[in-house]
Amino acid sequence: MAEHFPNTRMRRMRRHAFTRDLMAESQLTPKDLIYPVFILEGKNQREAIESMPGVERLSIDLLIEEAKELHALGIPAMALFPVTPSERKSECASEAFNPDGLAQQAVRALKASVPEMGIITDVALDPFTSHGQDGLLNEEGYVQNDETIEVLIKQALSHAQAGADIVAPSDMMDGRIGAIRQALESHGYINTCIMAYSAKYASHYYGPFRDAVGSAGNIKGGNKKSYQMDPANSNEAVREIALDIAEGADMVMVKPGMPYLDIVRRCKDEFSVPTFAYQVSGEYAMHKAAFMQGWLEEDAVILESLLAFKRAGADGILTYFAKQAAQILARDK
Repeated sequence: MAEHFPNTRMRRMRRHAFTRDLMAESQLTPKDLIYPVFILEGKNQREAIESMPGVERLSIDLLIEEAKELHALGIPAMALFPVTPSERKSECASEAFNPDGLAQQAVRALKASVPEMGIITDVALDPFTSHGQDGLLNEEGYVQNDETIEVLIKQALSHAQAGADIVAPSDMMDGRIGAIRQALESHGYINTCIMAYSAKYASHYYGPFRDAVGSAGNIKGGNKKSYQMDPANSNEAVREIALDIAEGADMVMVKPGMPYLDIVRRCKDEFSVPTFAYQVSGEYAMHKAAFMQGWLEEDAVILESLLAFKRAGADGILTYFAKQAAQILARDK
């Protein structure tokens, strides 16, 4: 039935706060948020990240205290990203599956201290390779797919053995989800979830993250276009997502977030699977720069930016604003 003015006045329902609340189509809560954290070796260590004001690398003891605060705020999960010392990086990324590696230690410590907190681990080799790429290179410098998968399997198993709730392959190798799923099943980790970075683009928004994990200097101006997706493509993302679901992914990830909300929407509409998005380091840095200049209203813009993910169809959001957003939401109750 056609709608006509004045029978239909759209502003009627916007007149009062209670009617606006009643017809709100999307809602943001702390339960929608996942907090990415950077881990340092040592004790009582914290390092500021210059390109990400307000974000710090933390040693495991301080990370545990942070986890307790996050849990109290209602944030259900953390995503761990270790900072690997240069002397432990290699062409074959063997530190990635060291059972006593930094990520593995952090998982065990967090599950012992804050067992209710969901722990997500990054399955990718770039923090561990001397060249900064996400896989093993051949003589021509090309990232080898199948050889890389063998290392990713070892890494994912080491995380599951440490107690990770979710392993999150972010490498974009073909076939790695199926291989990791088979390995988890065969080793008895049948309830370890896989969050597949299915639509991960070769984006220029990742710069501050590479600073944070210490891989920016290793890649030395190189790029990841031979395995991460072309920002021009949408249909290709749908194919990638379909493949990962078929191979055993429990949930899928779109990365970056805000510039790719159309992909989030397509994923949710076409597959109806748990869909996550990553508000990446470059998005965080841009927002923080504007806040620091006084150009944008900080609290309101943080919540608006995250609500956009929910409106697009995301079930959860990885964001460096997670803790701050949860504090704002608690204050505004």
